[in-house]
Amino acid sequence: MRILLVHTGGTIGMTQTTEGFAPMAGVVEEAVQGLIAAGDTAANVTIQTLEPLIDSAQATPADWIRVAQCIYDAGATCDGVVVTHGTDTLAYTAGALCLALAGLDKPVIVTGSMLPLTVEGSDGLGNLRAALKAAGTCQPGVWVQFAGQLLHGARVRKSHSSAFEAFEAEPSEVPPLFGAERAGLNAFAPHKVSIFSITPGPNTDVLSFAVEHSDGLVLRCYGSGTAPDTPEMRAALGRAQQRQIPVIAVSQCPEGGMKLGTYAAGQVMRDNNVVDGRDTTPEMAYVKMHAALSLHSTYAARCAFLAQSQVGEFGL
Repeated sequence: MRILLVHTGGTIGMTQTTEGFAPMAGVVEEAVQGLIAAGDTAANVTIQTLEPLIDSAQATPADWIRVAQCIYDAGATCDGVVVTHGTDTLAYTAGALCLALAGLDKPVIVTGSMLPLTVEGSDGLGNLRAALKAAGTCQPGVWVQFAGQLLHGARVRKSHSSAFEAFEAEPSEVPPLFGAERAGLNAFAPHKVSIFSITPGPNTDVLSFAVEHSDGLVLRCYGSGTAPDTPEMRAALGRAQQRQIPVIAVSQCPEGGMKLGTYAAGQVMRDNNVVDGRDTTPEMAYVKMHAALSLHSTYAARCAFLAQSQVGEFGL
């Protein structure tokens, strides 16, 4: 079994410095060699380190594609892939890889840790061991292996800031895989995507500014899909439609999702062609907006892409 390990940085490969924990070359490499020497993995592991190593808080959409490019370029030289990544933006990268790696014919396992491998009691070694195993046994698609759980890459979200069991994902019968007749790379072009959260008495001046200066917008709504139906809200969303800026709405609730049309208070969104994101996570909605803008050139096609499940990202 030939495994490619793409190391991007993150907590798993950090060490203590005078300024706090920071990525350090050689940490993950040493851990993998230890697993091989101890017989904890029989895989033939090739490690590719992305330079510079980063804290995932510094990650950008360009980094998503850097990782995807490494996996795509590896082609048939490996049977599975492990990506070691920081936890803060791990869910974004996993979702992006789902959409970027079209026609994926192998498992890609994204993992990390809440404590560095260099710290006693770290969860990193267990996660790394499990990820290497999963890369040789899972069906094709992008998965997250964390704290003993194998999670759907397009449904995953970070639910705890410090516990080892930091990630959750709703189940899906659709694998985290962008279907295509042959393997390909869907590269994301640079776009300006904004997120606006509905609050009691929201500052719609901020929303209006986002509409004028963004290519796409994620709207985080109440519950099952409501927002204040005010002249200011209607003007902002109407302007987005006029400018042909796609808008997708997701729920602020971590579970249950939303369905526009359940309440009359959601009419302002239905009247202005806001796409119902159903139970898509905010992280995946943000990633999917980047993909829609990159893969499609018209407003109608972008909205249609957002409204359809591409990689099992919503289940309602």
